[in-house]
Amino acid sequence: MGLLVGVTVLWAFSFSLIGVYLAGQVDSYFSVLMRIILATLVFLPFLRPARLRGGQRLALMGLGAVQLGMMYIFFYQSFLLLSVPEVLLFTIFTPFYIALLDDALFGRFTPFYLLTASLAVLGAAVIRYQGLDSGFWSGFLVVQGANLCFALGQVGYRRLSASLPDSLPRHSIFAWFYLGALAVAVPAFALLGDAAGLPTTAMQWGVLLWLGLAASGLGYFLWNLGATRVDAGALAVMNNLLIPAGLLVNLLIWNRDADLMRLGVGGAIIVGSLWLNEWWLKRRRLSAA
Repeated sequence: MGLLVGVTVLWAFSFSLIGVYLAGQVDSYFSVLMRIILATLVFLPFLRPARLRGGQRLALMGLGAVQLGMMYIFFYQSFLLLSVPEVLLFTIFTPFYIALLDDALFGRFTPFYLLTASLAVLGAAVIRYQGLDSGFWSGFLVVQGANLCFALGQVGYRRLSASLPDSLPRHSIFAWFYLGALAVAVPAFALLGDAAGLPTTAMQWGVLLWLGLAASGLGYFLWNLGATRVDAGALAVMNNLLIPAGLLVNLLIWNRDADLMRLGVGGAIIVGSLWLNEWWLKRRRLSAA
């Protein structure tokens, strides 16, 4: 759980950094490509190809292509259609995808995970709910594409990691994840990117360096590692803790409007859903003992 909390703090800055310094100013496909290249460079020196079979390499690359490559393409496009708070709002459905996909991949159904995920969704909705007209639906659908890719990558990595020996150092294979993402990002930029939209200021380059090396390079490795150490219910809830964290950073640093009462109440509901999930797990373990 500690890994997920740490990455949540790290990623809380990403939403505002993208919305303030990159969206509409730097070509989104170049931003995606640059982040993935930097993240790949972080882990490439640790890569030990012989530690995975061919099929396992392809599986890990596929997860990277979906969770990082495709997700980033959707994610960056959403900032061209929505404000930072709206992007955060529309991510509230991720816990549903986490809970349902995890059960589907592991061949089971756990209704209680849907309960805790629903409470997390409720908490996130309380934070930023407002009337939404039809003009938001295109942005909504783009964010849902990102949410589905992110959720599928997480639960897929949990399934793949469960099939690998515990003694295998995960950092020695994780470069395959980023190489899979590159397989999406390179052609996407070549076909759809705008070479005239490259960064023009030191701030924009600095933001891309931070997002690539820290948020993407370190963040996705630690998040996926943390995802293998918790159950699907806790993972679903932790996905929604990004919302109050991201809004808090947006408010304190960039002075965006936010309803502090809603933020407090919604955050309390999300934390409560996490506590409820942990309480249920303890009871289940005691019953099985």
